[in-house]
Amino acid sequence: MRSAVTPSAELSDDCAFWIDKFLRHLQVERGLSPHTLSNYRRQLHFVGVTLQLQDWSGLTPVDVKRVLSISKQQGKHARSISLRLSALRTFCRYLIDEGRLFSNPMDGIQAPKQGRPLPKQLNVDDMQQLLSGHEEDLLSYRDKAMFELLYGCGLRLSELTGLNLNDCLPDGLLRVRGKGSKERLLPVGRMAQKALQAWLKVRGNFAEAEEQAVFLSKRKNRISNRQVANRLDQMARLQGIDNKLNPHKLRHSFATHVLESSGDLRAVQELLGHANLSTTQVYTHLDFQHLAKVYDRAHPRARKK
Repeated sequence: MRSAVTPSAELSDDCAFWIDKFLRHLQVERGLSPHTLSNYRRQLHFVGVTLQLQDWSGLTPVDVKRVLSISKQQGKHARSISLRLSALRTFCRYLIDEGRLFSNPMDGIQAPKQGRPLPKQLNVDDMQQLLSGHEEDLLSYRDKAMFELLYGCGLRLSELTGLNLNDCLPDGLLRVRGKGSKERLLPVGRMAQKALQAWLKVRGNFAEAEEQAVFLSKRKNRISNRQVANRLDQMARLQGIDNKLNPHKLRHSFATHVLESSGDLRAVQELLGHANLSTTQVYTHLDFQHLAKVYDRAHPRARKK
């Protein structure tokens, strides 16, 4: 039996070569983000080092079960283990296509069951409180526009920071590149349009002539995800928001509020850029009072005479 080794151990040249080739394939063919590619690399590196593999052709179902066991012993959460197995499963399929594996060692391997947490969101009043604040410095125009777009369009954080000037289209439309480089067009609401135009008027104070990024830092570079998160946290504290806030919570709030008002799950799916409707269905956790009101209004046997 292969023994476990420390995380600092090196991969064999062959294992490292195929991981690199696999990640290039994912980047070119599927357009995965640098963050996702980094996660894939980290998970596959752990497998190769832990099992002391010399080449991937020697990977067996027993090895995969051992990785699963070691992950549990390390106290990894079910979600983390599932992500590790998902990365390995995708990698094994690639190796089969490339002729490096002749059978899939992942066949029959089940990821641990995990409860699906409900997304966290702010209520409408908290969102109004958050977005009502405005300082008089130029960066406040940027922040206002960023957070209005996150909430007004339901953007992912990477979609926001990846926006370029030519993505701001006429007639209040926004072109967004989502996961897998898939593009979608989104309507921009009145308040978000107003905030965006106010920022674009002062953006030149932070942008070099050739810069295409919509949102920039003080250093005149495209703003980073971490910088957006820090500015949102700062704004929340200034506005007296007690809930711990992160950019993704604004996306959750958008989805919940639109679904509560419209009941149109398919439309919310399109707006969020979800490939599968099942991903969007997590937002159907409408509170009972709201459902009761809809029922009382809509069902013929519930209407009061």
